[in-house]
Amino acid sequence: MALTALVCKQSKSDDAYTNQVFLNPVDWMKLADQSPKQGKDGKLIIELKLEHRPQDSFVFTAVEDRGVEIGKVALNGSQRDDCHAPFDAPATLTPYNVRVDDLIDSITLTVDLKAKPADDTPALEIDAGRVEKAIKKAFSGQVLTQGQSLIVKVRKNLILRVQEMSFASFGDASSEARGIADLKMRGQYDGKLSSLILERAPNARVRLSGGAQDSRAPKIFNKAFDFQQLGIGGLDAEFNQIFRRTFASRMYPAHVVEQLGIIHVKGMLLFGPPGCGKTLIARQIGKVLNAREPKIVNGPEILDRFVGGSEEKIRELFADAEQEQKMEGSNSMLHIVIFDEFDAICKSRGSTGDNTGVNDSIVNQLLAKIDGVDALNNILIIGMTNRKDMIDDAILRPGRLEVHVEIGLPDVKGRLQILNIHTAKMRNPKHRRMSQEAEQKLGELAERTKNFSGAELAGLVRSATSNALHRNFDSKTMQADVENVTIEYGDFDLALQEVKPAFGAPTENLQEYFPSEWVSYNEEYEELLRRLQLCVEQVKTSERTSLLTVLLEGDTFTGKTALAARVAVESGFPFVRMVSADGLIGKHDSYKSAAIQKAFMDASKSQFSVIILDDLERLIEYTPVGPRFSNMVLQTLLVMLKKPPRKGSSLLVVATTSVAPLLEQLQLTSAFNITLSVPKLDQKGIRRVLEELVPMDPKERDEVCGYMGETPIAIKQLLMVSEMARQGEYSVSAQRFMECLHTIDYV
Repeated sequence: MALTALVCKQSKSDDAYTNQVFLNPVDWMKLADQSPKQGKDGKLIIELKLEHRPQDSFVFTAVEDRGVEIGKVALNGSQRDDCHAPFDAPATLTPYNVRVDDLIDSITLTVDLKAKPADDTPALEIDAGRVEKAIKKAFSGQVLTQGQSLIVKVRKNLILRVQEMSFASFGDASSEARGIADLKMRGQYDGKLSSLILERAPNARVRLSGGAQDSRAPKIFNKAFDFQQLGIGGLDAEFNQIFRRTFASRMYPAHVVEQLGIIHVKGMLLFGPPGCGKTLIARQIGKVLNAREPKIVNGPEILDRFVGGSEEKIRELFADAEQEQKMEGSNSMLHIVIFDEFDAICKSRGSTGDNTGVNDSIVNQLLAKIDGVDALNNILIIGMTNRKDMIDDAILRPGRLEVHVEIGLPDVKGRLQILNIHTAKMRNPKHRRMSQEAEQKLGELAERTKNFSGAELAGLVRSATSNALHRNFDSKTMQADVENVTIEYGDFDLALQEVKPAFGAPTENLQEYFPSEWVSYNEEYEELLRRLQLCVEQVKTSERTSLLTVLLEGDTFTGKTALAARVAVESGFPFVRMVSADGLIGKHDSYKSAAIQKAFMDASKSQFSVIILDDLERLIEYTPVGPRFSNMVLQTLLVMLKKPPRKGSSLLVVATTSVAPLLEQLQLTSAFNITLSVPKLDQKGIRRVLEELVPMDPKERDEVCGYMGETPIAIKQLLMVSEMARQGEYSVSAQRFMECLHTIDYV
């Protein structure tokens, strides 16, 4: 319920410095009862509307004053002038609710003397720092309106006028809400969070000393800055690290940075798998910064066939920054240089072996510009690479490209953000090019796209769109049904069959290693499977187990690889990689070692991972004659099997071998935490497999089982004999089956 009061004069002159209005305690309590969240500190934010100016509204902080009559509201002279409120003018008062997005990010105030001096009076020198302290003390927490007048006393009575204000607009603010915020004329000032800019009013007889400009925090971001408009999803933590490490010091006044005795960060390196958004981040950061136009350079473009040409190109990139720093000093704007494929020009010195020294000279020239004798302080270098290990260590140390941000694969939440970005236009209610089912199941789609990078998710959306376009195109008439083009969820199902993640091994590839019909042929095998599943559960749930290695040993054809592949698929881990000898045929030892190391390094980028080392004896090229083996590959395996993944990652390694006793001398089997034996089929297991998988008359089956007796056989051998016996026949006879057993020398 609104309160009606008559405008009156404030009783105390000092009240004018508070920018507050005053009410009788009876009237104040009536308003406070309508807004229970306010009033705890004796202050209440109210909205004031005058009956003769209903189109205008004003917001003030109201305080109790027993000297004010009931039914009246006391305003100072500046407030009455701003509101055009004569004495005894009726005003309507209601509580004003301050929203989160009302917080002022930056406010600009002009400073002038309240009493105009004579024309021959010299300008009064005012300490800007004292004015700022007075403003923070008097007006923090108050709602200010553009054009409003404020009064402070620093040497003389000063009148401040609100000129401009901007509002915080980060991550969760929608573009619509941000647009409204840009048009707002009113907001809440916070002495700690809101940056304050003081400027001398036009023709004012004051001079701000002590750093009027120093009291201004530099605005390095454009007003239109908004995470949502960057079009980048799934990288909230990375953005927080980038802005905290790289831009936090640049958002404070120069004298604060000088007093802290620090220098700004001059460079950062973005690294990670391809397609995760490194280049996109660098380009978009360049757009939102209030800086010179970014210079974007592809690494190989720096290289020049003439001696000294590459170094000259490096110097040209920094020429503008050098000239502006000489002229403007600390007021120079930020110059950004973005290097794509950074590893192409900054390889470790002495590693190329081309005898020209060109690469080394490029690194030296870049180091001189960043951190040399005449180092620049107005530059920001952003390097991007997929191969951080190839970059010279000197350029990555603190003081140079010291901020290293890994742009990895997005998690479920990040994938959903990316899918929302790429489907935003087709989900627009004006167009409605996506079915309601598909829109509702985007979360389910994010769950299904494990190991997808941002680029692969964009490709998935394009593939689904092509399916919808093809469905609405008549190839006979060569006409398209434009009106009915709608993306269905089934289009994404088809797209998932076409677009595969490059990171990790797709589960359908691993499913080739084990049959669709699985038979648990005896209790020993069931216990083995249960123990492997417990290992998976331990890696998934235990906070103390970040690395668990399991060795499956047994005779050949006992199904060790199939068992390892099944456990990996059923684990549901987002990263699964199989390292086998067939992918390393003909490669030299250093290549094999690097491939094994890369598999373990990639696994550490995922929260949960499984690595299958199939046929250890083949990986190390073990030969019993001699014996001979690859010591380089062996040492790589021994090191990687004991190296835990980085913090936040858990890894399960499952290896297989058929010659475990021979590998004991190489200390390879002892490198595993757990060793499990995969048995052959006993008589009970043989009978169960024949019952489940081989069409055979029960009497014939009994005859076969009696013939085989207690002699065990490997599961793959039994299945192979069964297929041999079935050639050209639906049902397998006992005689035919036993004949086939002799072909494999089964006794």
